[in-house]
This record gives sequence, C-alpha cells and structure tokens, in this order.
Amino acid sequence: MKAVSILSMRIKRGSPHIWVESIATRRAGFEPGVRFSVEMHGSGVLLRVDDDGDRLVSRKIRGASIMPVIDINSQSDLAPLSGHESARVVFGDRRIFISPLASELRRRRRLVRLQEHLADGYLETSSIATGGGILSHALHAGFQDAGLYAESRMCNEIRSDLAEHAMVHNDAFGDQTIMANQPLQELAFDEEVVRRLPEVDIVDLGLPCSGASQAGRSKNKIALPEHHSAVGHLIAPAIALLAKLNPVACVMENVTAYADSASAAILRGYLGDMGYKVHERELVGSEWGELEARRRWYLVAVTKGIPFDFDKLQPGEYPERQLSDVMEQIPLDDSSWSAMQYLKDKEARDIAAGKGFRMQIYDGSERSIATLTKGIAKRRSTDPFFRHPQDPNLLRLPTIREHSRLKGVPEHLVSGLCQTTGHELLGQSIVYRPVREIARLIGEALLAFRQSSIVPSGQKFACAA
Repeated sequence: MKAVSILSMRIKRGSPHIWVESIATRRAGFEPGVRFSVEMHGSGVLLRVDDDGDRLVSRKIRGASIMPVIDINSQSDLAPLSGHESARVVFGDRRIFISPLASELRRRRRLVRLQEHLADGYLETSSIATGGGILSHALHAGFQDAGLYAESRMCNEIRSDLAEHAMVHNDAFGDQTIMANQPLQELAFDEEVVRRLPEVDIVDLGLPCSGASQAGRSKNKIALPEHHSAVGHLIAPAIALLAKLNPVACVMENVTAYADSASAAILRGYLGDMGYKVHERELVGSEWGELEARRRWYLVAVTKGIPFDFDKLQPGEYPERQLSDVMEQIPLDDSSWSAMQYLKDKEARDIAAGKGFRMQIYDGSERSIATLTKGIAKRRSTDPFFRHPQDPNLLRLPTIREHSRLKGVPEHLVSGLCQTTGHELLGQSIVYRPVREIARLIGEALLAFRQSSIVPSGQKFACAA
C-alpha cells in the first residue's frame, strides 16, 4: 500500500462519478496515457494497470506539472459504490482499490452478522464497566421478552470482587463469557487480549458517574467530569473498545449531568460517524412501577437502517405500591436500629447555617423513595433511612434485600454480599424495569429489521495494498 485517500462521490448524468487526481495516482503506476481495466472486486472496484485495458489515464496540466487523472462516470463500473457520498481509495502497486468507507463496511458487517444471529434467534452481547452486571441482566431479560436469547461474550470490570460475584450469581454471564478483570484503559489497548475479543451485537456501557454527578464534582472540587483523576478520561478507551466490538447497538446509562459533558459529546460524534443513530431519554424509576425515584440519562445507539423509535417506549399501568410492601420485618430490638444522633445534630447545624442538607426519613407509607447511592452503607446525612415502627427516635438503613426490591432488581444478583459491597453494587447500578423495557424495544426493532436485505460486506482490501 502506497497511500490511502477519501474522495467525494457525485452523481453525473444520472450515474456515479469519481475523479482521482493526486500524486498517489502516479506513485501507483497510473501515468497519463496508461491503459487500465476496471473490475468488480468484493464490495468495491479494482483498477488495474493493463495494456489491454479499455480505459485510459487522462491528464490535467497544473502550472508546469502534468497530473494523471482517473475519471470514471459509469453505473455499471461503479455499481458497488452507488448511493455513497464518499469512497475510500487505496493506492497499491499498479492497482487502485475504490470501496465504501471503512465505517460503512463495518456497518454492513455488523448487519450481516446480526441477520445470521437473528436467524437462530439469539444475540451476542458484551459489557464495558460491568459493575455487578445488573444492567446486562436487565438487557438480557428484555431481549428474552422480545423472543431473543442473549449470550454474553465479554464483561469488563476493574473490581475483581464484583466481577467474580457476577460470574457466580448473575445468569447473564456463563462459561462462554470472557471476564476481562482489568482497568478499561488497560484492556482497550492490550493488543494481545483485544484481538481475541469477538465482535458482538449489543454492548452495554456503565461508565462511572463519579466525575459527572453533583456530589462527585463537589467532593473532588472539579469543574468538568473529565477532570476526575480516576475516571474522567474513560470515554477514550470506551470508544476504542466499542470500535473493536463493533456492536449493532449500544446502551449507556449515567447520571443526567453526563449528557452535558464533553465525554457525551465526543461519544455522540463518534457514534454518528460510525453509522449509528443516537437516541436519548431521561427516565425516572418510579414512573415505571418501581419504588426508587432515580432519574437517569439513557443513550441508545442503533445502527442506521434498523427502525428503532425511542418514543415508543412508554410506561405501562402498574399496581400502586408503598415502601412497606418491600420492607423486611426487622425485629424491633435489632442492632440495626439507632438514634443516629450525630446525623440529627448535623442536620440542626446545617439548618442553622442556612444549608439545604436534610435527612430523608421514611415510615413505609410513601409511594417512592429517593435515590439509594453506592455509599449508603456509610450512613450519610442525606441518605434514606427507615423509621422504627414504635420508637420514632430510632432509624435504620434499608437492607440489601430492600435496596434490590426498591430498584426492582432480582434478589439473587446480590445474594451473599455483605452490607457495604451489596449497597455499592446496587447503588451504582440501575432501576431494573426501564432498562428491561429498553431491551424489549430494541429486540422488537431488530426482529422487524430481520426481513430486510443486506449487501454482503466483503472488503477485499488486500487486492490493492
């Protein structure tokens, strides 16, 4: 390979037209007056220097120089490129290969792969920044609701305790799942590992919200999410890994502030350039029949050509519930009950200082509860507490089971975890039902696409290089 260029494709006299004029043309052996042939080759067109060829390299005088020009305006010769606005031109030795852009070839490849998988009724998935895999589990459940079996091929999580717990207790993962228990930035650029990762149909992306959340910015004294020393840069390796996995669709969940971050803007731009249509919504868990009123931003990127409509996702009618419906019967003299006097004293100081921090205390009659975060086990002043049914001075934290029920998360996913780890896993995860419904909608869109025709994606790059 001597050079690579991207050139515009135009319609001239009703047929595709491409004009190649560059020094690279001469370097490839296409001098003015040289004959060449045009051949269909895979997904593109191969130009080959050929004494018996039926085409001739023309010329253009540019000052004192004479430049070789290849001018092709033919529906038959450029049929593989019909409908494209741009083309990739690879200059080799006495050969030039003109094909759709690499991004378009990748788009075609994933759609061809999808058709093959849908014919067997299944999808292949991978997860980036998996945590305990609750996002992955909800997606798999939603795909099953749509009539598709999902099989995990890879999960990436930096914390070994969460990754190993997921591999044992989370049925979204199995023997076929590669557990990439390493920092995302290490995995994305680990050539030995990455080259062994398969392309998949669906990727879920659970990047940490530590830099984007209001609490995270305040705690770390940062102006931008990207300033966070540990996680602010993770969009870069996430995009690199997405490029390798080349999914048909990607689902991301984060705090609402993430939508206005530079990272989100970069992700949108990348996905658009790579042939995806990006859809975004804010969803509140309590509007979907769950009890936690967690508001989160969701991004769903779906390959162009698949008829996905995020507006079709609407809450259903759910039975009215209150917190007491999911609360455990904790003995009245259990050691988890406490006066929490130090928190009450802090609240009094905050009120006196004109600060807005208040304790959140629930007696079980409420229809929803505020967001339960990953640090709730620390008993912070603004975390939700339950009031003792007989002594109003006593309070306790929600148990891990209650936490999972408030989010609608299947309890077996947090089975056996201690208080701290269980709340961490759940607090950095999702409200379950909205994600399950997102997956069902994606699954239905994929099945609706199933009957459409796909052009084979054979790249044949090496014929010029």
